[in-house]
Amino acid sequence: MRETAPPPSKKLNLNTEDWWAVWLGFGIISLILLSLFPAPTLPSRWGNDGSFNIISSIPINNIPGVILTGGIALLIFWVAIRFLKTEIKRNFLVAFPVLFGLSILAYVLGQYGPWRHYGFNDVIWALVIGLFISNVLKTPTFLKSALHTELYIKTGLVLLGASILFDRMLALGMLGIGVAWMVTPIVIIVMYLFSQRVLKMNDQKELAVTISSATAVCGVSAAIASGTAAKAKKEEITLAISITLIFTILMMIGMPALVRLFGLDPVVGGAWLGGTIDATGAVVAAGSLLGENAMEVASVIKMVQNILIGFVAVGIALFFVSRANSHQQGSEKKQIKGKEIWDRMPKFILGFIGASLIFSFLIPQQTVETVLPTIDQYRGLFFTLAFVSIGLESNFKELAKGVRGGKPIVLYIVGQLFNIILTLLAAWIFFSGKFFSLPF
Repeated sequence: MRETAPPPSKKLNLNTEDWWAVWLGFGIISLILLSLFPAPTLPSRWGNDGSFNIISSIPINNIPGVILTGGIALLIFWVAIRFLKTEIKRNFLVAFPVLFGLSILAYVLGQYGPWRHYGFNDVIWALVIGLFISNVLKTPTFLKSALHTELYIKTGLVLLGASILFDRMLALGMLGIGVAWMVTPIVIIVMYLFSQRVLKMNDQKELAVTISSATAVCGVSAAIASGTAAKAKKEEITLAISITLIFTILMMIGMPALVRLFGLDPVVGGAWLGGTIDATGAVVAAGSLLGENAMEVASVIKMVQNILIGFVAVGIALFFVSRANSHQQGSEKKQIKGKEIWDRMPKFILGFIGASLIFSFLIPQQTVETVLPTIDQYRGLFFTLAFVSIGLESNFKELAKGVRGGKPIVLYIVGQLFNIILTLLAAWIFFSGKFFSLPF
């Protein structure tokens, strides 16, 4: 049986993982705006322009900067862990540098030009490294104290809000919105209904809606946001993330090949990729294989789609509260309270939306252009830390136990096929030039 959640406290609890993601995110942004926070030193591109020496990824003179970057990341998250945990484990101070080292290794491999050209970036290698250690070597016990996946990615999502500017969202007008916002809710609803009425996942409602949101919106970020809103178990969120990541790799490589095979217009193909591939980085990598215009369209559509994370999370919270309280108990019917919806809503989404609004309307454009690269670099680092952690926590034998009769896999495959077909239709309608004038 699913554990019953404790009754919500009357006081607003600001010492939670979600709120700490907001505090950390806005703290980093504020320090960068005040020029008090150094840009991270990370491995650079190698394997291009005749430079095939892996050492060129991290020159000797950059090693102190890489170490400083690791120390800054350690300090950032140690502050949160210190307050979140009643007993701070010293293992975190030992384990995090190892996690950071694995992330740097993922960066080095992901920066190899020929591999990166085909989409094998640092995020993919982070997952591969983590999965290899977890499933072949076994994750060391001491390292588990540093695997705070959700804290890393939630903080990264708050930083992501700064780069999703409303003027960029409107750059493609109603065309991008038509693909990103019309298809997404349809896919979520259809997938959830399919899970309940066809697959009979009646005792896995939280898992079903998490997979549905991850498929329709943006993979890992949506899985964490929607899973948190639905009060899904940590194991269910991890399972949804793992399924999404595996298929993201396949789609990132296979879909550009299909665009070429069927002779689709690259711009239509870019819109198709942006609306279906689940990770922003994977979308950019796949779109770049089709040309600059395709990459721009794919990126903007994915960012427009990312904005739905907050609305989807709130919608799921409202749905689950109303569903949970809509059953009759005798002749009485419980009344839905706004407090219950608030308790379910992921608070880090407020930071995500707040950062987007601030950078869109309050900060001068010149300042945005100056600080955004540094913010994006930290966001990328936090995402890489999260993906290594996901791999280290994902054991295929354990995951197999959660896939009861293969229903979660079936749900994802059927839902993604529906998503691919519907998005392709929307991409053709809005970006083929037959019905609407293209902005370029």
